[in-house]
Amino acid sequence: MKYIFCPQCKNKLIKKTESFYCENCKETIYLNSKPTASVLIMDKDKVLLGIRAQDPGKGKYDVIGGFLKLGECPEAGAIREAEEETGLKIKIISLMGVYMDVYSTMGEHTLNFVYLGKIIGGKMRADDDIAELEWITIDKLPNDPAFASQKKVFQDLQKLLKN
Repeated sequence: MKYIFCPQCKNKLIKKTESFYCENCKETIYLNSKPTASVLIMDKDKVLLGIRAQDPGKGKYDVIGGFLKLGECPEAGAIREAEEETGLKIKIISLMGVYMDVYSTMGEHTLNFVYLGKIIGGKMRADDDIAELEWITIDKLPNDPAFASQKKVFQDLQKLLKN
């Protein structure tokens, strides 16, 4: 992200190493990773994945999830995203891990909370930015998912379920 003017007073900002500074307001604008929350919806040895309907990663497998809303708890965001993208009501079982990635060609860094979950209701349907939903066995998880961090997510899931 590149900022030129202060969002408070419109004064020209000074670029620092990892932030921007306004000499007029004395405000610092920090460059932070954008938080996301995802859930690996499990059924025995299978995980529900989406196939992306749009870029980035159009046509590739994706973990169910997305960007958090302002002030939203990651667990609540994962539950909301699961319902938006799959029509399913889920229960979070545990936090599997936190992963870093880059979203889109603009280079937006993301901080990705990934949970394990199970279905507790709803009717499955692909929606939002998901074109299709598919149950994949953990030994056949894709090698080329929509986002780079998901390769590590899949490796960690396979290790976790083999223990």
